[in-house]
Amino acid sequence: MAENKKDLILDIKDLVIHYETDDGTVEAVNGLDIQLEYGKTLGLVGETGSGKTTTALSILRLVPDPPGVIKNGSITLDGKDILNLPQKDLESIRGNLVSMIFQDPMTSLNPVLTVGEQIAEVIGLHENISEKEAADKAGQMLEVVGIPKERYGEYPHQFSGGMKQRVVIAMALACNPKLLIADEPTTALDVTIQAQVLETMKELREKFGSAMIMITHDLGIIAEVCDEVSVVYAGQIVEHGTLEDVFERTLHPYTEGLFGSLPNIEERRHRLQPIPGLMPDPTDLPKGCCFAPRCKYCTEACTKARPEMKWVSDTHYVRCSRYDEPGFKIERSVQ
Repeated sequence: MAENKKDLILDIKDLVIHYETDDGTVEAVNGLDIQLEYGKTLGLVGETGSGKTTTALSILRLVPDPPGVIKNGSITLDGKDILNLPQKDLESIRGNLVSMIFQDPMTSLNPVLTVGEQIAEVIGLHENISEKEAADKAGQMLEVVGIPKERYGEYPHQFSGGMKQRVVIAMALACNPKLLIADEPTTALDVTIQAQVLETMKELREKFGSAMIMITHDLGIIAEVCDEVSVVYAGQIVEHGTLEDVFERTLHPYTEGLFGSLPNIEERRHRLQPIPGLMPDPTDLPKGCCFAPRCKYCTEACTKARPEMKWVSDTHYVRCSRYDEPGFKIERSVQ
C-alpha cells in the first residue's frame, strides 16, 4: 500500500460501526482499515453479512442513524475528514467527489421520471449550468454508456435490466467523481450482460481516471477489474494484497475456502469444497478469531484471542495467528 498520504484518495483507519437495536447490538464493522491510491481499483470480497456494504455507505456517511453508529475510526477522502464534515459539505461531495452504484437499479431509479431527467438532475445539482446544458450533458452520458441519446425521454420500465444498470452508471459518472463505489453492480444480470457492464465500467474508469471500490462475492469479477483485493470476514479485512498476492500466494484459510468453492472447468472430477458452517452471528461474535468455528486449521489458541494484522510484504498482509508457524501452509492456492 501507498505510504505517502498524498497518493491516497481514501484512507480508512480502525473503523468500527454498530447497529444498536432493541434486540441487541450488531457489530457490523470491527476495526477495518482501507487505503486506496488515486486511479486504482480495490475489490472488497466476502460473504453476505461481512460488512462490505456498511463500509461503503460509511464513506458517503449514509449509514442509517439510528440504528447505525460509527463508534470509532477515521475516514479521509481526498484529504477531507468525512466523519467531521458538516451535512452541507457532505451533500456537495456525494455524486461529485464520490459516487455509488447500488446493487439493484430498480430501487435506484425513480419510475415516474425519465432516465434523462434523472441524470440531468444529478448534473444540475453539482454544476452551475443551465437546464438545457444539463440535459445536453445527460444525453452525452447516455451515449458514453452505450445508450442512444434519443432514449433520453423514456422511463425506467422501458429499459432492460442491463440497460437500467448502464443508466445508473451514467448517473454515477455524470460529474466525473474521483472515487466510484460499485456495490455488486452485476448481481441481478445474466452472464452476457454482466460482461458488457463490467467492460463498460473498465473503459469509463480509464477514461475518467477514477479510483474504484468493487464490492462483490464473485472472485471472477475481482480478477477481471481489480488491482488490489481485500478479503472481508465479520467486519474485518482478514487478507489484503495485490491481485497476484491474493490469487497466487493465498495465506488466510477463509480466502482458501473462497477459492475452494469455485468450480474448476478443467478438472470436473473434483467436487467443490464449500466452507462449512455459517457466518458468525454479528450480535454475538466469538472471543477469538471469528473464522475459528469454520476453520480446519483451528487450534485452541485461535479461540482465545483475535489475531493481529501481520505484514508479509510491502503489499500483502494477513490476520491469522498460525500463518507464520513453522511447517504451517495453506493447502490450496490458485495458480
